[in-house]
Amino acid sequence: LKHRLVYGYYPEVATQTDINDAQESLKLLAESYLYKDILSFEGLKKPQLLDKLLRALALQIGSEVSYQELARLTGSNSHTVEKYIDILEKAFIIFRLPSYSKNVRNELKKSKKIYFCDNGIRNAILGNYTATESRTDTGALWKNFLISERRKQLAYQQDRTTQAYFWRTQQQQEIDYLEESHDTLQAWEIKWNPKAKNRFPSTFLKAYPHSSTEFINPEHFETFVGLTDLL
Repeated sequence: LKHRLVYGYYPEVATQTDINDAQESLKLLAESYLYKDILSFEGLKKPQLLDKLLRALALQIGSEVSYQELARLTGSNSHTVEKYIDILEKAFIIFRLPSYSKNVRNELKKSKKIYFCDNGIRNAILGNYTATESRTDTGALWKNFLISERRKQLAYQQDRTTQAYFWRTQQQQEIDYLEESHDTLQAWEIKWNPKAKNRFPSTFLKAYPHSSTEFINPEHFETFVGLTDLL
C-alpha cells in the first residue's frame, strides 16, 4: 500500500521490483506522455505553462482550486488555465471533484478540487519519491489514491448514474467524498491515521439525515476501492 501511494498503479511501474527502476520508469512515462504526447496531440504552444500548471496542481493536490489563483502562479490568464485543465482531464491526468450543495445556505456551491488519476505521475512531476513515513503530504496522497481508485472502479463497472462530490461549508466544515445515486447519498471521511478522531459535521447530518456515513483508513479500505489485495 505504501508503495502504491508513492509510485501509483501504471503497470510498467508497478511491476518494477527495484525502486530506482520504478523511479526511472515513472520519469520516462511522465516525460513522454505529459510533455511530448499531450503537447503534440493537442497542439499546445506553451510547454512552460504546462509544466508550471502541473507543478502547481501537484503541490495543491486535493485542495480547492481557483483558476484566477493558478493563473497568477503560472503567469497566465484564467481562460488559458481552464483550457489546459480541460485538456489534462480529457487525457486522464487529473480530474475535478465538484462541491455538493442542496440543503444548507452556506454550503460551497461552485467550488472544485483537483486530484491526479495516478499518484505516481503526481510524484514524478515533483520528483518526490520519499517514503510515506518521511513525507508531510502522506494524508493528501492517501486521499488522492482512494478517490482516484474509487472513480476507476465506478468507470470499470460502467456506472453512469453515480455522481461524486466533496462537501464543505463557509465555516470550514468538510467531508472528503460523497456519492449521490438516484435517491441515495453516501459520505466518506478519509483518514491516514487509524487512531484519528472520527466525527461527521453535525450540520451535514442535520441537513441530510438519510445519508449513510463511513470512515476509511488503511485498516479498512479495500471494499471502497474494489481491491481485495494489493500487488
